[in-house]
Amino acid sequence: MIMKVEVEVVSRELIRPSSSTPDHLHRYQLSFLDQISPPVFSPLVLFYSSSEADTNFDIADISNRLKKSLSDVLVQFYPLAGRANDNMFIDCNNKGIPFLETRVNCQLSDVIQNPVPSELNKLIPFQLDEVADLALGVQLNVFDCGGVAIGACISHKIADALSFFMFIKTWAATARKDHYHQTDDHVVMSPQFVSATLFPPRNISGFNPRVGIAKENIVTKRFVFDASKIDSLKSKYGVNDNDHEHGQSLESYQRPPSRVEALSAFIWSRYVAATEVGSEAPERVYAIVHAVNLRTRFDPPLPECSFGNLYRIAVTVPRLDTGEECYDLVRQVREQVSHIDKDYVKKLQEGSEHLGFIKQSSENFYKGEMVTLSFTSLCRFPLYEADFGWGKPTWVGSPALTFNNLVVFIDTKSGGGIEAYINMKEGDLAKIESDKEFISFVSSESK
Repeated sequence: MIMKVEVEVVSRELIRPSSSTPDHLHRYQLSFLDQISPPVFSPLVLFYSSSEADTNFDIADISNRLKKSLSDVLVQFYPLAGRANDNMFIDCNNKGIPFLETRVNCQLSDVIQNPVPSELNKLIPFQLDEVADLALGVQLNVFDCGGVAIGACISHKIADALSFFMFIKTWAATARKDHYHQTDDHVVMSPQFVSATLFPPRNISGFNPRVGIAKENIVTKRFVFDASKIDSLKSKYGVNDNDHEHGQSLESYQRPPSRVEALSAFIWSRYVAATEVGSEAPERVYAIVHAVNLRTRFDPPLPECSFGNLYRIAVTVPRLDTGEECYDLVRQVREQVSHIDKDYVKKLQEGSEHLGFIKQSSENFYKGEMVTLSFTSLCRFPLYEADFGWGKPTWVGSPALTFNNLVVFIDTKSGGGIEAYINMKEGDLAKIESDKEFISFVSSESK
């Protein structure tokens, strides 16, 4: 039985930076990669159980601490307190960000024991596809048991996942420092707003950033894969003896699949098998898409604190004719990811070639000539380090997203497993759920 969450908003206010943004910083230019990013909010919900804290939560203190530290950290992250203008720039006018406080009519444990992603959407301040001019919003949710959940949304027009986590990490460190009156400088990172310098804005007329955004008939379900099952998949999709003949480097040839590589190969294979996409329309192209962090692809690499949309996608079109073992997909994906290198970055910075490619890709998508399954991994991100002064999260979850055929990977809190959030058309997801091999790898435990 699905746990229905009822949330009552008890207060709303705007949190402004504790000091005004200097005049020379009032216009924050969006980069080319910001411009082509989808106009949606990226959400996250961090749950904190009062039973795991040293003392009972003082909700008034928690609320005040969050608001004060948010006000302070917005000085560094000043574009987040501004307002977007026509997909071109942010007016850094210190108008502030919405901060909602709610009461939730259930125990925190009721929500996290068997999480329902669509119910988690009630714990965040915005509808994810209703991006107007706001860049950030926060919602403090207080449960009957005294536990709390912090729901935060950041506009994908201004930040990728790494930028979002840098903000949360810095905000938490600021709150912790205020609470304990201690210096935590090694955790507090000053963002470097370099994206528009690296990727100057362009005329993107003819390109629709909303490609892939959908709500109708899209459902999201969370599946947990234990470390032992993932190890089995790493063996199953290991690089085979023929791969070196395909021209892979010796290092890549010898390296076993990562957890993310193996799990994405498995989910792709079961998606294809369950929906029989190969036989429906042979003229269609079926692609697997992985998000790739560009910061490490620069020469020299950019620091992690570089803020903005500094990612691109690797598109792999697997061969559908080489049998059950997922068409040596890991090798094929690695080959495509390896093409996103320093030379790729230079071309991306210099020419309009990439814009032509994404325009054509979006046209193919709309014509139904391309079916994609996209993967984005938040694994190895410091999700469970966000201590605002009352301990680390009990659990971190993702609300349902407004994208078709998108899979998001998040580390389990312990044990080396992965939680996979699959966003897909209801009929397709039902077929995957009834696939015996898929279900045989899913953990029977919800946590």
